[in-house]
Amino acid sequence: MSAQHVIVVGAGIIGVSIAYHLAEEGARVTIIATSPGGDATPNTFAWINASWGNDAGYYRLRFDSLERWRRLEQEIPNLGVSWGGSLTYDLSEAELRRYVADFSAWGYPVRLVDSIEARALEPNLLSPPHLAAYAEAEGAVEHAAATSALLKASAADLVRTRVHGLDVVGGRVMSVMTGEGPVEADHFVIAAGTGTAALLATAGIALELDAPAGLILHTAPIRRLLRRLIIAPQIHLRQTLTGEIIAGSDFGGSPVERGPMAVAAELMDIIRSTVRGTEDLQMARYSIGYRPTPKDMLPIVGPVPGIERLYVAVMHSGITNAPAIGACTADEIVHGHRNDLIKPYGIERFL
Repeated sequence: MSAQHVIVVGAGIIGVSIAYHLAEEGARVTIIATSPGGDATPNTFAWINASWGNDAGYYRLRFDSLERWRRLEQEIPNLGVSWGGSLTYDLSEAELRRYVADFSAWGYPVRLVDSIEARALEPNLLSPPHLAAYAEAEGAVEHAAATSALLKASAADLVRTRVHGLDVVGGRVMSVMTGEGPVEADHFVIAAGTGTAALLATAGIALELDAPAGLILHTAPIRRLLRRLIIAPQIHLRQTLTGEIIAGSDFGGSPVERGPMAVAAELMDIIRSTVRGTEDLQMARYSIGYRPTPKDMLPIVGPVPGIERLYVAVMHSGITNAPAIGACTADEIVHGHRNDLIKPYGIERFL
């Protein structure tokens, strides 16, 4: 029997992870996107973690994905992943203690550290916190390297064009409609980020997604000053593998209502007052991303009820979730098995 042909619409981190895992399961994959890398993925803080307010079910999904990132970097060259953990101190002491207690109870490797250990962990912090949470298993990924490496490893055909609709006949998707005409396949995965709702609408599916804007600052490269992600009051920052510091007022980016240049200038001032050795650091650019966010803040992943051969995967926290979402999606499409990790996150909860 010939391999199943799956079209993945979208080439951000979710789309290319799905493509890679589908190929690993023996599928033939075509990715259709206007450009590799997607729209939301290049404008993200790119933090790999399993923390921050998750319920137990979502924690399990995210922790599974965190561990899969470690396995992927053994399988795929030049994935752009770095580890070192995070140092969090943008919460009150009571909130920090509760955060560490809650996640430690689930087995997450996080603990409280005092100012002496915080200084040892990050010697270039100008004002080490008197109390912080150190999550040693966390890391970050350079989005361009990761999407490129996953795309290459998938061996998927890449068609650079825009998808403007789905051709549905008798409750079954027959093709995607592109700028170059219809393209047929056995299965269709919509992983188009903020464009997902518009594509589903062409199949009669109404889905509301939020798309909050967030500004991420990118500095010029500088010598290695930070070893970990820093989640501090007023600013979240990390240093990339190539030496740039990227920052936002939180990991989702900074609001832009006051104007992007004013926000970027303020972030530069905070970096200089937070990290030793950045007195002459210069801003290289800023980017503004629009994060595809379901109404309940949780992922949407799974088949679309009532429409055969149509699958959807859209979420904020795409960077953390990508490996688990890719693996579970491939398993479901190729083998018909819906993993317990994603069972709560079907689109039917919004229909």
